[in-house]
Amino acid sequence: MKKDKEEKLYWRRLDNSAKIFPISTGKKYSTVFRLSVVLKEKVNPKVLERAVISALEEYKSFKVRMKAGFFWYYLEYNPKDPIIEKERDYPCQYINPKTNNNYLFKVTYFENKINIDIFHSLTDGNSGTLFFKEIIYNYLELMYPEVFQEERKSRKIEYNTEDSYMKNYDKKAKSNASSKRAYLLRGNKIKLGAVSAIHEIIDLKALKNESKKYEATITQYLTAVLIYSIYEENYKKYNGKKPIKVCIPVNLKKYFPSKTISNFFSYITLIAEMNKEHLDTFEKIIEFVKSDFKKRLTEEEIIKTMSANVKLGNNPFIKLVPLELKKTLVRLSYIEIRKYTTTTYSNIGRIGIIGKYQRYIDYFLMLIAPESVEKIKCSSCTFENKMVFTFTSILNDNKIEKRFYEFLKDKGIHVDIESNGVLDDISSEIK
Repeated sequence: MKKDKEEKLYWRRLDNSAKIFPISTGKKYSTVFRLSVVLKEKVNPKVLERAVISALEEYKSFKVRMKAGFFWYYLEYNPKDPIIEKERDYPCQYINPKTNNNYLFKVTYFENKINIDIFHSLTDGNSGTLFFKEIIYNYLELMYPEVFQEERKSRKIEYNTEDSYMKNYDKKAKSNASSKRAYLLRGNKIKLGAVSAIHEIIDLKALKNESKKYEATITQYLTAVLIYSIYEENYKKYNGKKPIKVCIPVNLKKYFPSKTISNFFSYITLIAEMNKEHLDTFEKIIEFVKSDFKKRLTEEEIIKTMSANVKLGNNPFIKLVPLELKKTLVRLSYIEIRKYTTTTYSNIGRIGIIGKYQRYIDYFLMLIAPESVEKIKCSSCTFENKMVFTFTSILNDNKIEKRFYEFLKDKGIHVDIESNGVLDDISSEIK
């Protein structure tokens, strides 16, 4: 009885980033990201359902539903069980609470793949990975109890739900965000709301070696390849004038002590003035990327960006505006704000899996939702010697994806291709 009472009383405020997502989101702008694991065998749906329910016992902060207050949304305990279904929809679709037992995440499966789509108000990519790994661990333990008898005892789960933004922001920091609009990718859109997903599975060792030749990190190198591919296949074709601006999310836990499971990320925006700076070759582009990373990826600059967003959320006028009016104001402003980014590239890095569990896993995927302004978004993650770079797109051609692949291939880097087949099968076209 005590446990039931505590669960009914459970509620929490949304963190500073999470406040904006439910106000600005909709079917055309879902703010949903997906994590997937490709196993070496077909998924057992009944075992997967038990694994998710078990994971929610450890990660109670995910067993919530969203409610509307007078000024802001908030989270409270969700007494229902999650729905586990076969994958039928395009990735990163808007999660309708009414058809999902009010959960802010959705677990699906197909053949040997398990997916979790997560609404960004619940958490960010790095913290979402922790919950997803718990599902995978539980699933494998339930499938092979004799193999994992001791492992379950040794796994420690430690987190909190604090708003680390409020704890770490600097009231005096001033933002120096660019006021220049970005070049927006052009071309015909895919019809009927479809989303193309193309996964480029890259040999990590070869990628590291190639990056070192340019004295660049992997994220810098791939960002440069992305900008070069956009420049060659879209920017030049449409005689682009505005800068190509790439938003790079940053995990703030690398800069501040935090164990929060809530959102705690910021971003940097690279501004590539293609014409003004004569960035017409890959060599020039990667030197620009390295320089811009060095300038923007500093603790001082990151604090400025994070603090500006916190101060906006704490603005007395915004706080006192009723929720229904906030929705109108925020959605109008977000239409304009999104025009300041060409694309986003999110690299959540290596997904670490404990010893014995690794043998059952082939690789991981991460996908983020494209939308009407940022028509292509990119993401990547690493497992063992495979790095998967994913394009999610609503453009009706895959020329940028092809150029990206061909560039790596020409550098001697082995790349395998998988796609969801929305566009012409890229894997058969470029092999």
